[in-house]
Amino acid sequence: MEKKRMNKGLAWLEAARPRTLTASVSPVLVGCALAYREGIFQWIPALLCICVALLAQIASNFANDYFDFKKGADGEDRVGPERAVAQGWISPQAMLQGTWITLGVACLAGCGLLAYGGWKLIFVGIAIALCVLAYSAGPFPLAYHGLGDVCVLLFYGIVPVCFTYYVQALTFSSLALILSLSIGLLSVNILIVNNYRDYRQDKASGKRTTIVLFGRKFGRVIYLINGLLALALVFPLIIQLDVTFQVFYGIFFVLFIATWQEMRRKEGQALNRTLGHTARNVFLFALLLCMTLLLY
Repeated sequence: MEKKRMNKGLAWLEAARPRTLTASVSPVLVGCALAYREGIFQWIPALLCICVALLAQIASNFANDYFDFKKGADGEDRVGPERAVAQGWISPQAMLQGTWITLGVACLAGCGLLAYGGWKLIFVGIAIALCVLAYSAGPFPLAYHGLGDVCVLLFYGIVPVCFTYYVQALTFSSLALILSLSIGLLSVNILIVNNYRDYRQDKASGKRTTIVLFGRKFGRVIYLINGLLALALVFPLIIQLDVTFQVFYGIFFVLFIATWQEMRRKEGQALNRTLGHTARNVFLFALLLCMTLLLY
């Protein structure tokens, strides 16, 4: 099959997977909104948290592009968005170098947070860096053993919300934990759609995602449960809002159900659009949480 050409700059942009980068920004925004609500918001650590989150996700995407190619998970029968290394747009060596450079810059940004949160944050940074690499590399790649969903819940929910709040408050909050679980569960749905779409290819290549382990029906059910749990966790906040503002959460729920129905009906490349809609829903939910925390 003939591979199409692509400009190097556009190839790197595509490898960063910009359509899903809202997944890393969303939890940081929620943590910042909570800090602002409590009168402890600080611009510099907030911006550093956004940089760490974005760069860590991009580094993870680069690493996934490289290691999935090396493991044979990105074949010519791939139905997801084209991968830069598999398509020959970027060489494997360049992608690996890009992974290390991006991860290194993320670590430098993280070092700036030590001035605000203390030396103990080093362990958080190490955990993030290890997860970026261990997700698809090493002797026990997490994404290949059904642990990708746990990683997303931790590093696109609990860690960014709680520690974005921590570097500004120097303490943890039960509300931050609840919000982090809520946004994390919705972020897991991005991975579920991705793995739901790639079920056959992942099974053939030995990539044992939760969808491969438990089936596509499991994926459809968990997608719905995650969304309902996310709303249930923040329901005590929602019922305190004015009815006019509650309507916005109603709109989100309609969009969520529509995306779930779309996932149930579509197959193959058509699910790439569903993936984008799921990422959009995560960002919309994060914005609603931010507005709730800032206005009420």
